[in-house]
Amino acid sequence: MLFMPSDHVIADGDAFLAAVKIGIPHAEKGAIVTFGAKPTEPNTQFGYIEADAGHPFPDGASPIARFVEKPDTQTAIEYVESGRFFWNAGIFLMKASILLDEMRQFLPESLDEIVSAVAKASLDGLFVRPDAAAFGKAKSISIDHGVMEKTSRGVVVPVEMQWSDVGAWDAVWRLSAKDAAGNAVIGDIVAVDTRDSLLRSDGKAMIATIGLDKMAVIALRDAVFVAPMERVAEVKELVEILKTDGRECATTPPKVARPWGSYETIGDGPRFQVKHIIVDPGETLSLQMHYHRSEHWVVVRGSAQVTVGDEVSILQENESTYIPAGTRHRLANPGKVPLELVEIQCGPYLGEDDIVRFDDQYGRHKA
Repeated sequence: MLFMPSDHVIADGDAFLAAVKIGIPHAEKGAIVTFGAKPTEPNTQFGYIEADAGHPFPDGASPIARFVEKPDTQTAIEYVESGRFFWNAGIFLMKASILLDEMRQFLPESLDEIVSAVAKASLDGLFVRPDAAAFGKAKSISIDHGVMEKTSRGVVVPVEMQWSDVGAWDAVWRLSAKDAAGNAVIGDIVAVDTRDSLLRSDGKAMIATIGLDKMAVIALRDAVFVAPMERVAEVKELVEILKTDGRECATTPPKVARPWGSYETIGDGPRFQVKHIIVDPGETLSLQMHYHRSEHWVVVRGSAQVTVGDEVSILQENESTYIPAGTRHRLANPGKVPLELVEIQCGPYLGEDDIVRFDDQYGRHKA
């Protein structure tokens, strides 16, 4: 079982695959294999793995001597110069049975809760959703702290793969193409006397700057983040503050994935909400009803098969329909291109939990 974080950049895929091939025989013999990226600088934002230089394997792998948290600058320099330390890429190769054995030894209570969460999981189209109550009882701890720092089965395979964990916005700036002033510019940007900065607009907002130097400005539909480049890693503490304050932008992305496509809220106010909905070709939403809101659907692109009560009709671009509160309704895309529509919701309560499902091809009505 090879598992990797989703937010890493591996520039040299061939080198990584070669390292995986080295790790497979060790994993088959019961090792938990991790891959140490050879450091190119004394980076203090990465954790490090120390290889047991006294007992190397013929293929270049080594037993793991220890894991080290993010060091200070002088310590990081010493690590790089020693040649024994590698960046912890957080990539692991192992038999599932071995991971379960180690969790039984080092995280027994968490393992029981995780097994229970999977046993009680619900299916939501392509998504498998573990039982939240059981999973929430498991200890919030990384595999590094929970297992790898304690196991005797650890093996590290060094690899030069031009790796970055993209752990903060300064890493995004380093990996991005830059203009003549050293700015990484994404979206609608007007930059005056601005240099060595990351300027990114993921929504419709234009970003206009004057006199910035080594700054990060990130604009989403529902939030804007501004910080000096050398302090962007502190966004983690900021997110915790937002969560404590109950800010929805810290936990829910502007664009929400669903098994049939996605939706994004593009406007809201007292008693109304506007969404941009995309339904993939051939997909169908559940037959549902809302107690507290009515809905207007306007087709922007594609064809929509609409069920309102007992009536089924086909809507083309620039056509619309109205669904009163308390009416059973359904939306489907019978076409070959994505269906895009604007949904206008009106009512005293507009929460996502005001949905009664009667039939659903993804099984959510049973849940």
